[in-house]
Amino acid sequence: MPRHKTKALVREVAPDRVYNNVQLTRIINRVMRDGKKQVAERLVYTGMQKAADKLKIENPLEVFEQAFNNIKPHMETRSRRVGGANYQIPFEVKGQRQQHLTTMWFVQAARSRKGMSMADRLALELVDAFNNQGTAVKKKEDMHKMAEANRAFAHFARS
Repeated sequence: MPRHKTKALVREVAPDRVYNNVQLTRIINRVMRDGKKQVAERLVYTGMQKAADKLKIENPLEVFEQAFNNIKPHMETRSRRVGGANYQIPFEVKGQRQQHLTTMWFVQAARSRKGMSMADRLALELVDAFNNQGTAVKKKEDMHKMAEANRAFAHFARS
């Protein structure tokens, strides 16, 4: 396998049935366990509706998109060995990787909440992300702080 994702390795995902959104399909696939896609769809759609009701917004897709824009990372650090020392070099995050990190952090943050149904966890995480709070947003901010702290090593980045 190549070290970097090539166009051939990136899979096309069909948009979801209700909102016709590809990112939502990725969330559903990430929430899915044991191939039970209908269960995952119900959980995600219910969670989105609960979040929209809590925020008093009519369209749940608006809540979803705003929450995901608040989670999306713009910078990350990658380790690079230069002259016997390892440096954390900041890089810009684009496209597929940005979507992947956003999806992973969101589902991971929702799963880490305990004591309620998955739909409620997703709803609470959406509300928190919409308001720029919560575990997933904190993860993004930590990554940005790390990139900012290592800005001095940016000149080691490959051209």
